[in-house]
Amino acid sequence: MRLSARSWVVLGAFLGILIVFTTGQVVPATSDYQAHMRVWLAGRATGITAYVLLTLLVSLGLILSHPTNQSTWKLSKRLFPWHENLFVFVVAFLVAHIVSIILDPYAGVGIAGSFVPGLSAYRSAPVALGTLGLYAALVSGITGRWSSLLPKGLWLRLHRFARVAWIVSWLHGLLAGTDSITLVPLYVGTGLAVMLAGA
Repeated sequence: MRLSARSWVVLGAFLGILIVFTTGQVVPATSDYQAHMRVWLAGRATGITAYVLLTLLVSLGLILSHPTNQSTWKLSKRLFPWHENLFVFVVAFLVAHIVSIILDPYAGVGIAGSFVPGLSAYRSAPVALGTLGLYAALVSGITGRWSSLLPKGLWLRLHRFARVAWIVSWLHGLLAGTDSITLVPLYVGTGLAVMLAGA
C-alpha cells in the first residue's frame, strides 16, 4: 500500500497542527526564554523522531535485503509495507525538524545553512552532516519509490544511500545536539540495532 498525494497533505497538515500545539500557540509563552525553548524543543523532538524512524526504516531494509529472508524467513509481505510507508513519516518529521530549526532565531542555522552544507553559523560541520543525510535519504527514498523508471540495477545501488543517510544522521545527532551527552544510550542502542540488522 502506497500513500497518495492526498495522504501526504493530510499527514503534513496533521504534523503542522501538532507542532503549532506543542510550540505554545494554544497556550502562549509567558517569557521570551519559554518561547525560545518551545521552538528549540520542537526542533530537537522532531529531529530525534525522524532519526529513530530512519533507524527503523534502514533496519527493515537490511532485513528485507538479507539472503536468509528471501530463502527462509520470507518476511517480505509483512515487512515491506512498513518499510515503504515509514519513508513518508521520516520525510514529514524531517520537514518539521528543518522548519523548526529555521524558525529558531537562536539556532544560527537559517535557510541557507539548512540546505547548503557548511553555511550554518552554528556547529557548521555537524549541521552539514545533517544536510548530507537529508540528501542521501531523499536519493534513497525517491529511487526506491520510482525504481521502475531507472535502468535495471541502478535503483538498488542508489537505494543503498540509505546506509549513508543513517550514518551521517547518527553523527549529526551526536555532534550537533546540545543535549547529546544525555542521549548517548539512544545513539548506542540504535547503532547496535542497525548493526544487528546488517548482520
